[in-house]
Amino acid sequence: MKAKPILLFTILYVSLLQSLAQSDRSVEGSITDINNQPLAGVNVFIDETGRGDVSNAKGFFKLHGLAPGKYVLKLSSIGFITLSQPIDLTVEETVKLTLALKESLYELPEIVVSRETLTGGSKYLPDIPGSAHYLSLKVLNEFNYSDVNRILRNVPGVNLQEEDGFGLRPNIGMRGTGVERSSKITLMEDGVLAAPAPYSSPAAYYFPTVGRMQGIEVRKGSSQIKYGPYTTGGAINFISTQIPSDFSARVNLLGGNFGRRIAQASIGQSFEYGGFVLETYQQTATGFKELDNGGPTGFTNEDYLAKFRINSPSAAKVYQALTFKIGQATSDADETYLGLTQEDFDSTPYRRYASSQLDNITTKHSQYSVKYNIIPTRFMDVSVTTYRNEFSRNWYKLDAVKYGTNAKVSIANLLDDPSTYSDEYSIVTGQTSPNTDALYVKANNRSYYSRGIQMATGFNFKTAEIDHDIEIAFRYHQDEEDRYQWQDTYAMENGVMKLTTAGTPGTESNRISTAKASAAYLQYNLTYGKFSALPGVRFESIELTQLDYKTADPQRTGANLTTKDNRVGVWIPGLGINYSVTKSLNTFAGIHKGFAPPGFDKDDKPEESINYEFGARLVTSRLNTQAVFFYNNYSNLLGSDLAASGGGGTGDLFNAGKATVAGTELEIQYTFITGSKSIGVPVSLAYTYTDGKFGSSFDPDTEDWNNVVKGDQIPYLAANQLTLNAGMQHRLFDINVSSKYVGVMRTTPGQGEIPPSEKLNGNFIVDLSTNIRLNKFLTAYGSISNITNEVYAVARRPAGLRPGMPRSFTIGIKALL
Repeated sequence: MKAKPILLFTILYVSLLQSLAQSDRSVEGSITDINNQPLAGVNVFIDETGRGDVSNAKGFFKLHGLAPGKYVLKLSSIGFITLSQPIDLTVEETVKLTLALKESLYELPEIVVSRETLTGGSKYLPDIPGSAHYLSLKVLNEFNYSDVNRILRNVPGVNLQEEDGFGLRPNIGMRGTGVERSSKITLMEDGVLAAPAPYSSPAAYYFPTVGRMQGIEVRKGSSQIKYGPYTTGGAINFISTQIPSDFSARVNLLGGNFGRRIAQASIGQSFEYGGFVLETYQQTATGFKELDNGGPTGFTNEDYLAKFRINSPSAAKVYQALTFKIGQATSDADETYLGLTQEDFDSTPYRRYASSQLDNITTKHSQYSVKYNIIPTRFMDVSVTTYRNEFSRNWYKLDAVKYGTNAKVSIANLLDDPSTYSDEYSIVTGQTSPNTDALYVKANNRSYYSRGIQMATGFNFKTAEIDHDIEIAFRYHQDEEDRYQWQDTYAMENGVMKLTTAGTPGTESNRISTAKASAAYLQYNLTYGKFSALPGVRFESIELTQLDYKTADPQRTGANLTTKDNRVGVWIPGLGINYSVTKSLNTFAGIHKGFAPPGFDKDDKPEESINYEFGARLVTSRLNTQAVFFYNNYSNLLGSDLAASGGGGTGDLFNAGKATVAGTELEIQYTFITGSKSIGVPVSLAYTYTDGKFGSSFDPDTEDWNNVVKGDQIPYLAANQLTLNAGMQHRLFDINVSSKYVGVMRTTPGQGEIPPSEKLNGNFIVDLSTNIRLNKFLTAYGSISNITNEVYAVARRPAGLRPGMPRSFTIGIKALL
């Protein structure tokens, strides 16, 4: 009788072992990007079982304890297309996989993506015969910056001048082009020119909201002649949130000191015959500067975006897609051009004088585009985009000061020499003025439009051992700036500004500037074995017209009308070559003509230069390094009279003659991996050396470039820039440190020892961030910027010294479905 319970127990025990054995099947593998670099932090999940894992520093994952059966393994990571991989565990106990995720640039066929973007993403970077960089969403999420200045410090060869501390109106140049309102580089969003009026008034008072971008591309040198009209330094393309391949919903909430708040949300889906994405990005802050008598110094930005796509099925013989994009962005910022004297900056760097209490800029930007893609054959693709951007802004800000019967003094001259203008300084700081017309506040009221149509046709084919890719493109473009400004006067009474005279619109600046431009380029990419060449030529035909109705005719009757017009037609050739020494090592060189459109006066010449570069690039699974030498030889450099750069604000261009800019760019990225392979330690370095000099003597009679002598250094161009990043990556969290050094800069042209009044000292800023993956849907994050709370000046223009952002912190949470 005792044998029966023992037998029954034995049968149950054996059955349990068999069941456990059958349930102990597993799937494991490694995940890389398209360039075979390991991807950490990838969510790996099987919906049918609820089992999941996150890849480690080597990209390794493992799921075990699975019952026999067929499953679908889903891999997802920010910035990459979700991958669904079928697995069969009915036969084998362990399935081993090697998987590669593709970046989510555009939800279009690969050939279209490579043609419509500057880089084609990380996959194509090693083959570009020139200096190029792609910052993916994964990279952007490491620090979750909303300030484009802090992001672009990671790209060598980019010159930056901060202004407001939040990156609202950045000043960006490349390879010494000049940084004033980013007017010397080609700015694009999704391949469409983004400046308010790229030809007639390129100063970028509107800038794409970087916080809603899923990628940033930077291209410099000879490889970017197809991205005009500014071909000397380079081009930046901001890739907005794309229509996802599967259902996606995202929410991002952030808070911090200085009243910082960010709310971002998007939702999108693709179907067999189309897709959509809707997004909003809201940002506000109370500001870190303090007005003498209190008051707001912050801003509120609102951004909305919608995209809709109609497409043929992916399996269709002829693929076609029609994509509609509409967006609107508004901004209301209590920002000023009024800085501080040296003495006041040294004692209270975050002070705002009482006379800037009414300074405010309001803007509204609308964008519309329709893009048509067709791939009629396997060797041909066509893309046609029609676009229209509208922008209006009114920057109401202090322009000049008058004491009693003294002459009116500009705020730039006043703050440069406060001892000479001590009476005017007393009014600026809030003392009661003896006269009613003491403060001149200008309403810089302007409206813009930019519209056009562009078409690119590509042919790719192979003959014998040679790969050919030919691209022919055309763009017809029109843009306009309408200045309709006025000036009000105020008295100062015990720190409070009192309106005494209201100006009449059109009585300060009253003119319309227009441009019509036809551009075309032909580019031929030839690849033969380890060698590739990229010759190309661009043609620009530009008609510029300016109608100045004068301030005495605000009704624009034409009684005092004067007209300026200028025309230019120019061929812009370029050649880039690339040689693959090994599978990992490439060398490249290039020569191309640099160009920028002239001003409206017939005496204004276009900016022209011959630019050279030579470099090498090494890419392995853990190492990515690039070194480039460049030399830009200007036959004619263009200067501009912008209020933003301390000038008179006319916006006129002038010939500055010869100049040279030479430099070196170095970039190194490497990931150390611990013995347990659970933690990766990525380190990176981005270094730029730049030497820019004027080759001619001239006196343009502007406040920022005066009495230039041959051999003078170009201002606002640091000789040395260095960014060092280090991090710790775990499957569940990451910690990142970024240290940024910017060397000493001149603020006016000169040579020899820099006078203190014309000098910006170097600064070294350290930022810290962390991201904690709570589960597959939620990520908590936080950051501290300027950990050491270093006080530093970023500019002596438009008027006086301006501080960089003090120590700030943010915390936030993201949800991704």
